[in-house]
Amino acid sequence: MSEQGVRWTAEQVLALAPDAASRKAGSKLGAAGPWSETGSGEGTVWGLCKGSGSRPYQTVVDLADAAGPAYKCSCPSRKFPCKHALGLLLLWAGDDGAVPAAAQPPDWAGQWLASRRSRAGTKGTRGEGGPAAGPTDPEAARRRSERRAERVTAGATELEQRLADLLRGGLAAAEQAGYGLWDETAARMVDAQAPGLAARVRELGAIPASGAGWPARLLEECALLHLLDQGWLRRDRLPEALAATVRSRLGLPATPDGPPVRDRWLVLAQYDTADAKLTTRRIWLHGAGSGGTRLLLSYGAAGRAPELSLPVGLALEAELTAYPGSGQARAALGERFAPPAPAAFRPPGVTTVEAAARYGAALRDDPWLDSVPVTLGRVIPVPDGDRWQLADADTDTALPLSRAARSRPGLWRLVALSGGAPVTVFGECGHRGFTPLTAWPEEAGEAVPLC
Repeated sequence: MSEQGVRWTAEQVLALAPDAASRKAGSKLGAAGPWSETGSGEGTVWGLCKGSGSRPYQTVVDLADAAGPAYKCSCPSRKFPCKHALGLLLLWAGDDGAVPAAAQPPDWAGQWLASRRSRAGTKGTRGEGGPAAGPTDPEAARRRSERRAERVTAGATELEQRLADLLRGGLAAAEQAGYGLWDETAARMVDAQAPGLAARVRELGAIPASGAGWPARLLEECALLHLLDQGWLRRDRLPEALAATVRSRLGLPATPDGPPVRDRWLVLAQYDTADAKLTTRRIWLHGAGSGGTRLLLSYGAAGRAPELSLPVGLALEAELTAYPGSGQARAALGERFAPPAPAAFRPPGVTTVEAAARYGAALRDDPWLDSVPVTLGRVIPVPDGDRWQLADADTDTALPLSRAARSRPGLWRLVALSGGAPVTVFGECGHRGFTPLTAWPEEAGEAVPLC
């Protein structure tokens, strides 16, 4: 924070970019040339950026918000942050005098800042950037829950019949039917208000075109769907924690449960996934005191970035409350006691063997788990034919990188950071391989986002 005399790194700024295009455009604006009347003070950075029009764009960033930075720019972009906000933060992060300290922001920046902080004082803290919950009618809520459970049960029963028909007729029929069979089945699951089932059914449609060995993969996914169906249909026989996991995998709503955990939470990684309707932001946090790794989810309508944004490598003192379910890492962000600030600590690393064992153990609690968060210590990225793997520097074991990781530019940032020497890498370890998200050099150094 500027009022603390500590500035962010360029990597931490660029981690806020909503996409690669914004990252590239913002980097071009991180020089003094297009900027005028820049300044910083009291956790705020502002400036005027020359654009294509006759009037410069007014850009201001509030860095003192405990939920993460907030942005205001007079440009027409719908991205948050826009390229001008990214460029301004890069200029400020350079700490070369291009953004001098000032006593007061200009009127246009001060008015927005005062209005924003006034609203924040009246509405209080909101979990995960979502709206505050209002009063509800318990009886009406119970009836809605019962009606939805009936629909989900009907959908799960229908899906069981369709899976039985598929196996009775042979898997070759799935290859001939193409996507049509699964799209129609997924639509039925949407009607049954089971979005988790719908998403898994849609994924089945791509398996027959996924190359050699697809029948085995299709059978595996059908078995997991069958297990999820049976978990719902026999949920009254399950332990409560596992029943909560089944409800979560089906896409049923849940509320945070249990005592809040106050800690200093290091932001390990942040990345977005998007479909036609929704952008989902995943933020991984590591507790300095508790040692736990937790996941925050934030959502934005199609075309808009989610509101919650926490740059990688910063830490915030806050309370997190876990969601119910066995093996669940998701938590809700509660009260925040200070804005995010740079942190020198990092999570302890494990070996590749321990990482694989950790994923195997997690599957006992959640058989539908794709991956677990893991920090690998002292690993080296090395090529393996046309693939890559992370090899332990001190043993002869390694983890293969996932296909998604091999297609991202972050792989080459990881290779450059390592230079053949061991590094610490945080990522997601699962049956598809390891997906690196953030890395640190072996000696003291800043976190480098890889996604």
